[in-house]
Amino acid sequence: MLGAFANAFRTPDLRRKLLFVIFIIAVFRLGAQIPSPGVNVPNVQACFADASKSGNSVFQMINLFSGGALLQLTVFALGIMPYITASIILQLLVVVIPRLEALKKEGQSGQTKITQYTRYLTLGLAILQATGITALARNKSLISGCTRDLLYNGNLSTMLIMITVLTAGTAVIMWLGELITDRGIGNGMSILIFTQVIAQFPGSLWQLKVSKGWWIFGGVIVAGIAIMAAVIFIEQAQRRIPVQYARRMVGRKMFGGSSTYIPLKVNQAGIIPVIFASSLLYLPSMAVQFNPRSNSPILRWIGEYLASPDSAIHMAVYFVLIIFFTYFYVSITFNPQEVADNMKQYGGFIPGIRAGKPTEDYLSYVLSRITLPGSLYLGLVALIPLIALATVQANGKFPFGGTSLLIMVGVALDTVKQIEGQLQQRNYEGFLR
Repeated sequence: MLGAFANAFRTPDLRRKLLFVIFIIAVFRLGAQIPSPGVNVPNVQACFADASKSGNSVFQMINLFSGGALLQLTVFALGIMPYITASIILQLLVVVIPRLEALKKEGQSGQTKITQYTRYLTLGLAILQATGITALARNKSLISGCTRDLLYNGNLSTMLIMITVLTAGTAVIMWLGELITDRGIGNGMSILIFTQVIAQFPGSLWQLKVSKGWWIFGGVIVAGIAIMAAVIFIEQAQRRIPVQYARRMVGRKMFGGSSTYIPLKVNQAGIIPVIFASSLLYLPSMAVQFNPRSNSPILRWIGEYLASPDSAIHMAVYFVLIIFFTYFYVSITFNPQEVADNMKQYGGFIPGIRAGKPTEDYLSYVLSRITLPGSLYLGLVALIPLIALATVQANGKFPFGGTSLLIMVGVALDTVKQIEGQLQQRNYEGFLR
């Protein structure tokens, strides 16, 4: 990987692209440090420090995807979360709405329209989230246990200005991501998500060292490297289904006769099931958060068992939800019938399997078998920080495991592959000359 980056910086074109990406990341992180208008920065920082020590916050997932900017009420406080939510919603609607499914099959023009719909939905979700965050900041409920005033003035004009600034920050983040995709290396939105996640990584490690000492810190580093190696191995693992194409005459030319394969990844769903399960489990946490003095036995049970991260019931429900959402998301993103029909249309077949319905049944069988270890893997990785919090007690933060580790490994592997692909193109061009 380091060799690929070194060779990339020796190539003028790739060097310009990488430097452009670094510049956009610097601008992005600068915006994550600029406070929104009307925010009482000293009070917010004091409350944020108290919340970090207690580790009690309903907005941990959103704060992760904002690189810590949410609880500090900066210009980029919403981060990339509205875009992620909008993208997931559009992916689900493509399966449900025939018009969107037809757009997806139109190729690049249809995908451009779906991307435009995603932008509009992102701005709508950003307005809703900005309104909710501003209202919580006005009521001093954004940071759990905070008794200080987070805003200098909670009147209507201040709230409207904050909502406008936060929504505009989300629009700027989308623009920066598209700039990286068009003029840089890799997927822009993925790189920005990667930047937001690793922004909290050094602070979590240092907090662990301060609270637990060098021995625990060193043990966590060794365990983290081992976990990261295992995650890389699983993320790269795939089941390759061989496909043979029959020879056919088109005019005077012979086509076909080639062999290829269908790569089915063990982790076919990515981090989407973890996000779904985490979002669903935050609902009971929010119910308890907004009714802290309730005497209801149901709310007390939810707060003690379901909303508590170190509870065995919470972990079990979290694990089961991840498995369920893995099967659900894979079923709507990979259609064996469509793949089998396309193979039959172009004269392709799996050796030993008849084309048509038998091919569809075989693909469904292999997909269900490979989804089980993938879902168990996602569940175990997501439980790593919860188990660590119950044993190490790292002040509410554990750097390795869960959504952050999956994002770091996935985006890093994808970016390195794209860099190596462009390096190979340039080497092959020089060789052919």
